[in-house]
Amino acid sequence: MLERIDRINPRLEAYVSVFHDDALAEARRATDELVAHGSRGPLHGIPVAIKDLYDVRGKPTLAGSRVREGHVAAADSEVVSRLRRAGAIIVGKTVTHEFASGVTSPPARNPWNLDRVPGGSSGGSGAAVAADLCMAATGTDTAGSIRIPASVNGVVGLKPTFGRVSKRGVVPLAWSLDHAGPLAKTVFDAALMLEAIAGHDPTDPSSSEEQVTDYAGTLSRGVDGLRVAIVRNWYFDRVNASVAEAIEEAASVFEDLGARVDELRVPHLELSMPIHHTILASEASAYHQPTLRAVPDRYRRGTRMFLEAGELVPATAYVNAQRARELVRQGFREAFSDTDVIIAPSLPTTAGAFGSSKVQIDGAEDITQAYVRLSVPANLAGLPTLSVPCGFHDGLPIGLQIIGKPFEEQTVLRAGHAYERAAGHYMRRPPIG
Repeated sequence: MLERIDRINPRLEAYVSVFHDDALAEARRATDELVAHGSRGPLHGIPVAIKDLYDVRGKPTLAGSRVREGHVAAADSEVVSRLRRAGAIIVGKTVTHEFASGVTSPPARNPWNLDRVPGGSSGGSGAAVAADLCMAATGTDTAGSIRIPASVNGVVGLKPTFGRVSKRGVVPLAWSLDHAGPLAKTVFDAALMLEAIAGHDPTDPSSSEEQVTDYAGTLSRGVDGLRVAIVRNWYFDRVNASVAEAIEEAASVFEDLGARVDELRVPHLELSMPIHHTILASEASAYHQPTLRAVPDRYRRGTRMFLEAGELVPATAYVNAQRARELVRQGFREAFSDTDVIIAPSLPTTAGAFGSSKVQIDGAEDITQAYVRLSVPANLAGLPTLSVPCGFHDGLPIGLQIIGKPFEEQTVLRAGHAYERAAGHYMRRPPIG
């Protein structure tokens, strides 16, 4: 794996740092432990990459920004600590968009086409998993930052229920919207990662005490009799034809597998973007206020403008946005009264051109707005959501989003696993390397 990283990463730039010596030392210890005591579990000895928002003991956590130059983590984040206990080997830190505040993650590239973006903000993790530069990786998701890179890189990304995975030791973007979760090659691998990192953490105020289940062990149950719904409002309002066709084909696959596929509308989704933007801008600005005053020139221009604009949001607007957020939650509760999972496009299009701020969807659209508008509702509602590959257009992957009820990751993963195995898109690999 390290040799492959050395060979391919100079072109892909998915890693910001690679822990060659530490990883080899961990591998030797893992081997010795396997011989002496047996396996800790399915992640024992498996090379995993960490998004550079997570603290790794003794390593810099730069969050993609010059603002944090010189910062070295004194302890592992809770997720990294749990991965280590499961026996995983930390091979390096992956590129993140600065402070997770964007969707392109420069300088990382897309392994399906180096002239395309890898998504963001967990773009380095998505590209590294797709290019076989790790077996799995961690990401964070505030507005879609796990599902976006999963979709454009043709891998699996899981945003768990809010509070399912600890965020201690992870640089925040917006406290009430942030989720931590895995990116992996298959749904099965994502389930194994979730089993390792999920669970209550008393040091994280937002951590839930909801019991963790056997996610991987129930995947084989299939979807016969499962109630699957396509949401016709919002998620299909502006999407490219190739994406809409791929989702329709996915619905047919679910029907062939024995699921009951219906159509429905989720009320209040049109409120999602203004609510989300108000909360995100306010909370991000509050977190960055001290450094924005002290070292404004160390931020990238786009990030600084976003944070400065957040300071102009009135407190009343923030409070009203949090109140209106309940309408989105209520809309999903009504939808889930007669369905088990919702399927929708992960993104309205495929990977955009590297260096461009626009994508083409019935005309030019800002890439950030285009990439987040189908993912933010699940962040507002805190719902478990999975992105799996569901097709290709012009050689670039398309993602299927599977949304479930709170803390029903098991059902979401089961649906994703059944679809993945039937459709087979996960077996394609990018041309790089």
